Amino acid sequence: MLSEAMVAMAAAGGSAVVQAAGTDAWEGLRARVARLLGRGAAQGEQDALARLDRTRTALESAGDDDMADARTRQQAAWQTRFQDLLEGLHEAERQAAVAELEAVVAQVPPPRPGMAAGDGGLVAHHVSVRADGGIAGGVNNIGDVTLGANPSKPEREHP
Repeated sequence: MLSEAMVAMAAAGGSAVVQAAGTDAWEGLRARVARLLGRGAAQGEQDALARLDRTRTALESAGDDDMADARTRQQAAWQTRFQDLLEGLHEAERQAAVAELEAVVAQVPPPRPGMAAGDGGLVAHHVSVRADGGIAGGVNNIGDVTLGANPSKPEREHP
């Protein structure tokens, strides 16, 4: 039986595979995951590479309506593969595999939520809102917002 931390790491590994598909991180992740799952066996690595390629194809071919379900299915499948791997190892091997899985997860940039703007909208990663004439507004739908206790009042520009 795996510890909660190992199950969480397997889940993070599944997320990393899905997040990396179609990005610059894919080739490096693909090779590391294949080595991890292959455990030194050439055929095992080839099988893992084929599965990874099917995952990427499934995600790339999913339509907008199916993307969330495709990502969920692929993430669950990879989590299960990683859990099965970890469960089948002796403790020392398991710790080494967990360390390698942590390295795999670390090489994938954190996910960015899908962002889209409607008519008149703006999509940006970093935004600074400045009041002009005493009014400022902004909406944050993707993360934490921190404002100082007493934001300074903007100075009016005089022509």
